[in-house]
Amino acid sequence: MELHLDLVGGIAGDMFVAAMLDLRPDLETGLMNALSSAPMLEGVACRTVRHDDGILTGRRFLVERPGPDTSHDHHHHTAWRDIRAALSASSLDAETIRHAIGIFSLLADAEARVHGTAAEAVEFHEVGAWDSIADIVAAAYLIAQMNAARWTSSAAPLGSGRVRTAHGILPVPAPAAALLLEGMPTIDDGVPGERVTPTGAAILRYLCEQGTTSSQPRRLVASGFGFGTRKLPGISNCVRVLCFESPPTDVAGSDKIAVLEFEIDDQTGEDLALGIEKLRAHKDVLDVVQTPVFGKRGRMMTSVRILARPDAVAQVAALAFDETTTIGIRHAIADRMILQREMVETEVETARMRVKLVKRPSGLTAKAEASDIGDTANAAERHRRRQEAEAAAKTGKKS
Repeated sequence: MELHLDLVGGIAGDMFVAAMLDLRPDLETGLMNALSSAPMLEGVACRTVRHDDGILTGRRFLVERPGPDTSHDHHHHTAWRDIRAALSASSLDAETIRHAIGIFSLLADAEARVHGTAAEAVEFHEVGAWDSIADIVAAAYLIAQMNAARWTSSAAPLGSGRVRTAHGILPVPAPAAALLLEGMPTIDDGVPGERVTPTGAAILRYLCEQGTTSSQPRRLVASGFGFGTRKLPGISNCVRVLCFESPPTDVAGSDKIAVLEFEIDDQTGEDLALGIEKLRAHKDVLDVVQTPVFGKRGRMMTSVRILARPDAVAQVAALAFDETTTIGIRHAIADRMILQREMVETEVETARMRVKLVKRPSGLTAKAEASDIGDTANAAERHRRRQEAEAAAKTGKKS
């Protein structure tokens, strides 16, 4: 399952929770039971209501506590270490506790950077209030229940203007939110106001893979809308969550891979071959492919494609610049689907042979390692040995 957050109006903690409950209303009873046992929320009542802003419909998540200090202008000061200790000692399930502490930790780190102090010394203000604690615990519970394989988001709207906080009047996005959004895609759509709160930014940072979306075919199975309290000019103040499922497949899994490409037309084949071998020997390079192509003015040249680990793009590119004559490299991160495979050993006429077994959608296939076939008399003999080894590997028997 993959969940995508479409930040139509922005994101805050209550908007995320409302969208998730609009997507999965069957989780509401369990959430309310969890919140009733959560620390620091004694006397707090949580509920959802249907909401129609005249453009879209969805839900709002309301957190209420009777008493004179229910206004957001009444600032609570709660130490991060106290929140963490209370969560760790609570009766919430382990996954909810883990996600809640993870989100709070990101907030604590951001606040520490803003105020020039250690994270352990951070005292939350708005986030220390009971309604923000409820938002984060509720978000953590829903994240645990969904157990999604992947979360992504659209670009975060920056907003503009000023926002009143316990620290005074701050620019939008608030400094802590801006730190949490570093490295993530953002957009200025011209709509003013606080569009991403620190809690919303922490949820994005905790969940999402730098805002990327999958390029693989998926099936959209459900969606939900969660609304915030503010009204925005000309646009719904909501976040939409889209739930996707991948089509049934025998693919074992997927990961990301770096693809680096360039062309060479001024390096001898002999020298390029030496450079390519050095690239192949790099520990983070998975494969190197060379293809003859026609370049400008009809000249023959070599197109080089390198597959590498995503975190090694800079190192691999530096090696390519040193070992070839290229002066430019294209690179991108791509999704990769991986079939289940296993290398097994079998014996053919007293010779040990390695065979790669691959589980495909249509069944099991086997491929003998060419280097293990040996110095046989002719092509027919090599073919026979290959067939025997592959058959033995597939049946689990040794010939």
